[in-house]
Amino acid sequence: MSEWRDLIVGARMTVDQEFAPRVAESQFSRQQWGLIMTAVEFEVEHPEDPERARIVADTSKLPAVMPELDDVDATMAGPAAAGGTPDRSGGILDGIKNLLGGDDGDSDEQRRAAAESLAQEYAAELQAHLESTGRWDEVRQAASH
Repeated sequence: MSEWRDLIVGARMTVDQEFAPRVAESQFSRQQWGLIMTAVEFEVEHPEDPERARIVADTSKLPAVMPELDDVDATMAGPAAAGGTPDRSGGILDGIKNLLGGDDGDSDEQRRAAAESLAQEYAAELQAHLESTGRWDEVRQAASH
């Protein structure tokens, strides 16, 4: 069933480049988006029906990577780039707020919702690209087998 995913490798690379400005406008860094995308799988819903078929992002694995989002930028930059020890949580006050039951859960929930929304936008862009290049029917039919 993953054969259809092999058909979209080149399209994904193109859409990745075209989608970069949208990621830059979002609350996520390029590195964070890359981590988010490792947890996203794409599916074709209703592949047998040309009218209803669409690519959707399965974001069910996002909760596993959300805690790592704060660390990914610090890890990528390294301590030397930050001028010392990277600030992973927003500072001492945020750490205390988290210990006291601050709104970090709401923040994580909002970030997850934003990541899910952006992933669905990406899925729509991917499908639009496949349609504009005349490859959507081939991909849809491969996904139905």
